Amino acid sequence: MASFLIGICLLFMQPQLVPSRPITNTKNFTFSIPQMKNRVRRQLLKAPYAMLSTVMEMLSLHSDIAAAENEIHFFDWEKQYQQGLNWYLSQMPFSYPHQLTVEKTPAYFTSLEVPERIHRMNSTIKLLLILRDPIERVLSDYTQVFYNHKQKNKSYPPVEELLLKNNELNTDYKAINRSLYEHYMEHWLKFFPLENMHIVDGDRLIRDPFPEMQKVEKFLNLSPQINASNFYFNKTKGFYCLRDGGRDRCLHESKGRAHPQISTFLLGKLRDYFYEPNKKFFEIVGRTFDWL
Repeated sequence: MASFLIGICLLFMQPQLVPSRPITNTKNFTFSIPQMKNRVRRQLLKAPYAMLSTVMEMLSLHSDIAAAENEIHFFDWEKQYQQGLNWYLSQMPFSYPHQLTVEKTPAYFTSLEVPERIHRMNSTIKLLLILRDPIERVLSDYTQVFYNHKQKNKSYPPVEELLLKNNELNTDYKAINRSLYEHYMEHWLKFFPLENMHIVDGDRLIRDPFPEMQKVEKFLNLSPQINASNFYFNKTKGFYCLRDGGRDRCLHESKGRAHPQISTFLLGKLRDYFYEPNKKFFEIVGRTFDWL
C-alpha cells in the first residue's frame, strides 16, 4: 500500500510507483491480493479528527488525488479487518494509475493494534501527522459532541462541568487522554522510523493553509498544483474556503465552530497538565510547536 493517513492525522506513503493494488509483505500478511485494474496504483489512507477532513478537502484540489467518501475503519475495527484486504480494496474509489487514493479514518492514530497491522502490510509506508494544540483539540472535541447532542435536541453538560472535578482537571475525560500525543507517537515509532513522518501544523493550517499544503505536496511527491489562489478567507464563516476552477466551496458547517469560552482557572489547569507531555513530544519529534 503506497500511502495512508491516520489518527490525529497520520498519513502513509511509499515513494516509488507500485502496481495497482497495495503491496504487502507476503511473509507476514495473510490476505490474498486480487488484480484490480485502475484501483490504487499508489494509495493514501487518511485518518484524527476534523483536521483530517480539512486536509482531505484541500488535497482534493490536486488532480493526482482520488478520495474515498467514507471512513473505512479497516485496521481498527476487528469485524472489518477480518474481511481481508479484498474487502478493503472494494471500499476504495477507482483511480488512474498516477493518482493517490485517499481514505480517512480518525481512530487509527489512537488504536494500539493499528501500527503493527499496517507495518505487517507494508513496512516502508510513510506517515503524515496533522496536529493542533492539545488544548484546542480538547475544546474542539467538546464542541463537536455538544453540537451533535444539540442537533438531536439533547442536553449536554457545560464544558467546565466535564473538565473539572472538585477543582481538579478531570483526566479521565476521553478527549484529554487522546490529546497526549507523545503516548501514541511513541507507540507508532516502535514500528515506523521518524524520518518516514511529516507533521502538519494544524494551527498554522487554519491560519494560513497554503504553506502547509505546499509541504504536504512535497512530502507526497506530488507536482505543485495547489496555489495560494485556491484559498480565500470567508469573513462570515471565520475560516478559509476553497476555490477550484472558478468554483467556490467551503468546508462543512461543523468546521470552524467557535469553541466554548473557559475560565482562566481551567485554562491554567489544562496548560499545566499538557506542559510536560508537550515537551516530551517535542523531544521525540525534534521540533517545537506553539503549544507552551
